This record gives sequence, C-alpha cells and structure tokens, in this order.
Amino acid sequence: MTVILLFGTLFVCLLIGVPIAISLGVSALVAIYFGSTLPLDIITQKAFTSLDSFPLLAIPFFMLSGILMGKGGVSKRLLDLATTMVGWMTGGLSMVTIVACMFFAAISGSGPATVAAIGGFMIPAMVARKYDGGFAAAISASAGSIGVIIPPSIPFVLYGVIGSVSVGSLFLAGIIPGLLIGSGLMITSYIISKKQGYKPEQVKVFDFKSVWKATYDAKWALLIPVIILGGIYGGIFSPTEAAVVAVVYSLIIGKFVYKELSWQSIFESFLEAVVINATTMIIIGLSVSFAYFMTLEQIPNDISAFLTEFSTNPVIILLAINILLLIVGMFIDTISALVVLTPILLPIVIGVGIDPIHFGVILVANLAIGFITPPLGVNLFVASSVGKVKFESIVSAIVPFLVSMIICLLVITYVPALSLWLPGLFK
Repeated sequence: MTVILLFGTLFVCLLIGVPIAISLGVSALVAIYFGSTLPLDIITQKAFTSLDSFPLLAIPFFMLSGILMGKGGVSKRLLDLATTMVGWMTGGLSMVTIVACMFFAAISGSGPATVAAIGGFMIPAMVARKYDGGFAAAISASAGSIGVIIPPSIPFVLYGVIGSVSVGSLFLAGIIPGLLIGSGLMITSYIISKKQGYKPEQVKVFDFKSVWKATYDAKWALLIPVIILGGIYGGIFSPTEAAVVAVVYSLIIGKFVYKELSWQSIFESFLEAVVINATTMIIIGLSVSFAYFMTLEQIPNDISAFLTEFSTNPVIILLAINILLLIVGMFIDTISALVVLTPILLPIVIGVGIDPIHFGVILVANLAIGFITPPLGVNLFVASSVGKVKFESIVSAIVPFLVSMIICLLVITYVPALSLWLPGLFK
C-alpha cells in the first residue's frame, strides 16, 4: 500500500506538471501520512540535513566556474582551437561544435551550460552557412550532454557522495567514455553532412602550425582540467577544493588575462549561479527525503530481491537497468534520478559483481541521454532558446544522434575496461 501511495502520487504529480522537487516531497508526504507512523517533519529534517555536506559544495562552485568561463572568453578560444583541428572535415562546423563541446565539458561539468556556451555561438553560425536549423541545434544539444561525462562532472560528484565512491576515480573513469560518445557523434554528423552536402569550414587540411597557434592562444583555458585533475590526484586538494580553485582561476583568467569579464558580468555570473544552485539544492534535499523514506520502508530491498529473482546474470541485469534508466531520464531530471535511484540500484549491481565506479559511469551516461529525450530533454530546450530554432525541428533531427549515443552506452556498459582502466592506472 505504501509503495502504491508513494509512486502513484509521484506519477500523478508529474502527469499534471508539478515541478519534480515538489512532486518528490508531496509523494513522500502522502505516503508517510496515509501509510506510515513516521512524523511528517522527517521530510524537512532530511531535506535540510542532507545539504550539510562538504562534498556537495563542489556543485555550486563548478556551476559558477562554468558560467564565468562562458562569459570570460574561454568559449571563443576553445572554438578557435576546435576549428583548426576539425574545421577541414566534411560538415566542418558540426565537427567544430562537437569538439568544442568536449573541450568545454572538461571545464564546466554541466550539460545545459555546455549547450548554452557553445551552442550560442555555433547554432547561428551553422544556420548562416545554410545548415538545417534543426540539425545545428540537435548537434549542440547532443554534444552538450557530454558535459556531465567528461570530468569535472556535477553528477559524478553527487553519485560519489551518495554511493560513498571516490569522486576522483569517477572523474578519471569518465574520460574515455566521454571521448567515445564524442567520436560516435562525429561519425554520425559526418554521415549526415556527407548526405546533405555540408562543406568543410576551411579549405586547408589539418595544419600543425595553425593548431599549435590556436592551442597556444587557448593555453589558459586548456590548463583548467589539468589543474583540477592534477591537483586531486597529486593530493593537493579535494574535489570540492578543486571546484573553488576553478572559480578563482576562472576569475583571474577572465578578468586579468583575457580581459573579457567586467565587474557587471562577474556580478551577473554569481547571481546566475545562486539562482541555479538554489533550484538544484531544493531538488537534492527533497530527493533525499524521498529516497530516505524508501529506504525505511525497505523498498530498495524489495526491488533488489525482485531483480535478482528475475536473473543473476550481470548482462541481463545491466540491460534491464539501462532500459529503466533511459525511461526515467525522459521524465525525471538527472539530479533527482541520481539521488532516488543510486540507493536502489547500487546494492544490486555490487551484488552481481559490477564495480561501483563502472556503474557510476553507466548511470551518468544513461541520464546524459535524458538531456536529449523529450518530454524533459533539457538540452533540447536550451538549444532551441539560444539558437532560436523550433523545438519540433530539433526533436526530428536528434534521432540519429540519440541512436549513436545509445550504441556508445551499450559499449560502455559491456566493456568495463573503458571506464576502469584510467582509475586502475592511478591507484
């Protein structure tokens, strides 16, 4: 009865358009009131106490550093570098968009931030050169989802905190899968560009001199992931402290080196980060209350028992989990899904011998696909907004890229070495 109340209320709330954070809180409230003897104030208590976490501080600081980098001239220099590297290929601007998103992913940690920073430049540029608007926005939306896989990654921080898994190891584990997904998107883009007759952006084939010059111009931007990962693995600072270092570095580079950050834009960046983080923390707090109530009612244990009775084969278990996560990602945002599902699914996969670091990559890669699947599809809305492209045209153009990402997801799922090789190397 409690399970029906909990998930039934959640489903009804989502169906009528109630915001996800409120839906989770109301679901827990209804289930406690009608199906439990627990005090109602346990919801607010857990929501507040769950936010009293030092590792969670990394989330707002990574958000802020990504915003500062977007406004401080970092995006432009990364685009210039990407152009010299892949602009000579068929569909040059689409290739530039994907590579630039991969670069920006390594400094922002956020999918929507990556789409806004790179798509804001690239979608209008592609449309001006006769690319289909839906294709241009679909490229930016799908490539932007890599922002949560290539480190630093806000979802990896959250998963690490909830699952007691090393955030540093998760950061390393995301590098190769992120590059794999980026490569898959580039192959898909090349095939479509060849068919549509989209020309290279520049006539000159790969030129080492030009690449070296663009790399030198972007050196301060490219140093950011080196500082973050190097500092963490050198034992100089923790992931949370690395996020603070990223903010300070972004301020210095944007204000005093590139000189594109004004005091007004710095103020606007802080304000934007505060607003986004307030929303995120409300979602995290109420998601934890929801997950805590599930744990008290032993719902994760029941689901785990059901799945293990169904099959103990890791291949089947992972396939079932992937299907579940792809469906969940269509309706629930990444943060809520991570907080609710990690306590349920992590014990199951550990029980069948799957490494928690590998599973973290599978989980985040699945939910990254949720960024481009309607009806939620956050990246689709961001790309539509910054590129001024109709949402419907993006949805029809996103299908080949969605298929490409799902294929990459299956490779990541069943080839654990892709995720575990780098963390193992640094142990």
